[in-house]
Formats: sequence, structure tokens, C-alpha cells
Amino acid sequence: MIKAVIFDLDGTLLDRDNSLKKMLLSQYYAITALQKIDFSIYSERFIELDQRGYVWKDIVYQQLINEYQLDITRDELLADYLERFEHHCISFNGMHELLNEIRSKNIKLGVITNGYSEFQRSNIRGLGITDYFDVIIVSEEEQIKKPEMEIFKRALHRLQVTANEAIYVGDHPQKDVEGCITAGMIGIWKEDLYYTKPEVSCHTINELSEVTDIINDLNRNFCTSTNARRLTNPLLQ
Repeated sequence: MIKAVIFDLDGTLLDRDNSLKKMLLSQYYAITALQKIDFSIYSERFIELDQRGYVWKDIVYQQLINEYQLDITRDELLADYLERFEHHCISFNGMHELLNEIRSKNIKLGVITNGYSEFQRSNIRGLGITDYFDVIIVSEEEQIKKPEMEIFKRALHRLQVTANEAIYVGDHPQKDVEGCITAGMIGIWKEDLYYTKPEVSCHTINELSEVTDIINDLNRNFCTSTNARRLTNPLLQ
């Protein structure tokens, strides 16, 4: 039976692309020094340098300052980013409904996310979902990150479930899907056209609401196989 569902954050629960665009618009009109260039130029170049969050913002901002000779410091822009992003977090459709549905089934919930602790936890607050989770694991705190097997094992230990009782949902084929499957978990890839399909066998979804169907199917199959074993083994009857 499925006893826990663990999620990635960016690109899975948090619609980071649209959250970032919303934050950049707010930042641009709040900081006069940025208005030296057109917003479209600022936004497009930021997103290009950001590489979907895999380049930290001190590097991104310094490059923007250098390229466009902006009269502001990297640290000022970074501080604004860290304070502002939380207030512009957008979830993917159906997130709250899914989390409520899983909770109603008495299934535990967790998050494993790579990144800086304070920033990632502020984004979870920004989505308004902190209280849903039994466990929140951030790579900076753990000093390990996905796809290392140990970070998944720590989540399982803290949730007090075995690997085959847990589902992990993420958008990155290697860091999320292959990582969790290596740890023995059931992997769900939240399809993202930016990435190629995972090489390992896994479930695939386009919308968060589809996770419920997978949970139901897995639990139904578990019950069917358990009943079959009971019928064929007198000691289990």
C-alpha cells in the first residue's frame, strides 16, 4: 500500500517559470536602475542566464550589471530577489486539491528539494503549503542533494515508510525520477518538454491531478495481489 507521497518543489508543485516572470516584472518596476533597459530585454536575458534556476542569482545579476552597465550592486539585486520571490509564487493547477485528497487518504506527505534552505522554505510558505507536509528536506541543510540516494533514504526514514510504500513526483528525469527509483521508490515524472524522457521505467503525468489515479491503481493492485496470495496460501487465510 502507498503510505507516503513525496514531491519535488520547482517545476513540480511550484510553477517556477511563471513565478519568475511575475517576480521579474515586479522587480523591474520597483527598482529604477533596471529601467535603463527595456523590460523585455531584462526579462529575457535574466531567464537565459538563469538556466531554469541552476545558476544562482549572484552570478546572473552580476552578468546583467556588467552587460548593461546598471547602476546598482549585485548584492542589492540579490537581496531584493530573495525577499520578493516568495510573494510571487504560483502553483501548478490542482496543487491544493491534490494535497488535500492525499491527506484525506491518511497518506503522509513530504518534499525533497535541492537549493538554499531559507529560499526554498520561503517559496513553500509562498505557496501556502507548509502545513501539509510531514517532512521537508532541503539539500543545503542535509549537505547532500538529489539524485544522491541518501537524500531519498533520509526522507523515507523520517516518514517511517519503506521505499516500496512511497511515491516520488518530480520533473527532472535524472535528479528526481532516476534518483528516487535507484532508492527503490515508485517514480512519477511530471512531464516537461524542456527535458528528455527518463531512461528508467516510471509513471508519467501532465497534470498534478493524475497522481490520485496512480495512487488508486497501485493500491487496488496491491489489494488484488494480496487477496490472490491468501487464496493460494492456507497459512494466510
